[in-house]
Amino acid sequence: MITELSILIPAYNSICTDMVRRLQRLCERIAHDQPEGFAYEIIVVDDASPNRETVEKNQEINDIAHCSFIAKEQNGGSAATRNYLADKSQYQWLLFLDSDMEIPGMDFIMRYLPYDNYDVVNGGIRTGGETDKHNLRYLYERHAEPKHTIDKANAEPYRSFRSTNFIIKRTCMQQCRFDERFKKSGYEDVHFGKKLAESQASIIHINNPLIMSSYEGNADYVAKYERNLTTLYHFRDELKDYSPLIKLARRVPHLPIRLWHWLFGGIERRLLVSSHPSLWVLNMYKLGYFVSLY
Repeated sequence: MITELSILIPAYNSICTDMVRRLQRLCERIAHDQPEGFAYEIIVVDDASPNRETVEKNQEINDIAHCSFIAKEQNGGSAATRNYLADKSQYQWLLFLDSDMEIPGMDFIMRYLPYDNYDVVNGGIRTGGETDKHNLRYLYERHAEPKHTIDKANAEPYRSFRSTNFIIKRTCMQQCRFDERFKKSGYEDVHFGKKLAESQASIIHINNPLIMSSYEGNADYVAKYERNLTTLYHFRDELKDYSPLIKLARRVPHLPIRLWHWLFGGIERRLLVSSHPSLWVLNMYKLGYFVSLY
């Protein structure tokens, strides 16, 4: 049973006070009820957010027991921020949580504690919030959700690793750091899953998801997708066995796809950022954009 835990939250332009208060209440309940005791801390690190009001609001975290907030002066990217959080922590188990998620129930922390015989435990995410057929991110996550069952994730545990919600043993984190060449968010967790495989870390996926209930607008999501695809292209040789898109791009003829993207990519993008986006168009645009980077 895990009896000490550092909860680590990288943040960027997001207010985390409510999330931290909820997590702190859950930890206090465990500390009160668990006979063997339970030590915890919650650390939020802001990666040089330009929104100063957000940073100032998050300063309230420092007034919550066992909690602290640190605002970095320079943006280093999500990979560097996760390493920084690990270095600042003090306990033997580290729980990393994305800041823009919701904590689902009163047993969220407790469900992780029996898994001390693994190096890494991935809790996953699930979609929530109101149905919005006009939001591309919502449509994408809803469509992808059935493909990411616990059984499927445990069949390929390293390829299924995602950094949104996971717990890791400190000794494992010291051996498998996030690669700080990933300056923007996107695929740093895929690369981390590969490092876990190479180090033969023991990993299990369990049903303990965070809830995604806030979705960026279509234009922001498409722009982020383009940044992620550019990152994937730069690391294509290292991630070739971990990305279905790289495998597909290596099988298809590039010239006609580049021509298609040159002719119709602009139209596809306008459809994607409109109020009537299509996942089929997203797949076409994604392949064309990626192949055009070669």
